[in-house]
Amino acid sequence: MFVLASSSPRRQQLLSQLGYQFKSISPQVDESVINGENVDQYVSRVAKLKGECVFELNESKEKVIIASDTIVCIDDLILQKPDDFLQFQKNMRRLSDNWHQVKTAVFVRNKIKSQTITVCTNVKFRVLSEQEILKYWQTGEPIDKAGGYAIQGIGAGFVESIDGSYSNVVGLPLTQTIELLRQFDIDYLK
Repeated sequence: MFVLASSSPRRQQLLSQLGYQFKSISPQVDESVINGENVDQYVSRVAKLKGECVFELNESKEKVIIASDTIVCIDDLILQKPDDFLQFQKNMRRLSDNWHQVKTAVFVRNKIKSQTITVCTNVKFRVLSEQEILKYWQTGEPIDKAGGYAIQGIGAGFVESIDGSYSNVVGLPLTQTIELLRQFDIDYLK
């Protein structure tokens, strides 16, 4: 059993489908970008912050903690979770008919060691109309989603092509996470 430093239902579902037993604790951390920080530094730092936050809350400190952070970026610009329709619309216009990257950093630690990996998946959107952008916003799905879309939901209709891990775009790169957890003696096929 381990502790997932996340309240994300997507991450919980991905880990549960593999049969992992875990407890979820939602970390409270500042996810602001630090001036001068590049995309990889940002996503790794935030994943580590989440993990360390929950590690400090963990009463026994005997368990393994896993945390992750997922971002959408295009041309080294992080597309944040949209606060309002205008920000969402700007994100979608950037993504329309373009390739972008989805990066997830996964941080695992116990009382002895810690390890972080970052996985990148390239995603190509088809051309989006202004009407589609508005209607998608009105579904409510883009709220609280990295970049403003959910590939596992209605947003899948925008994806023309994907190069890399699908589960990474959902929020947790499973193959790489399995390998990382094995380094902490946690195997999903036990």
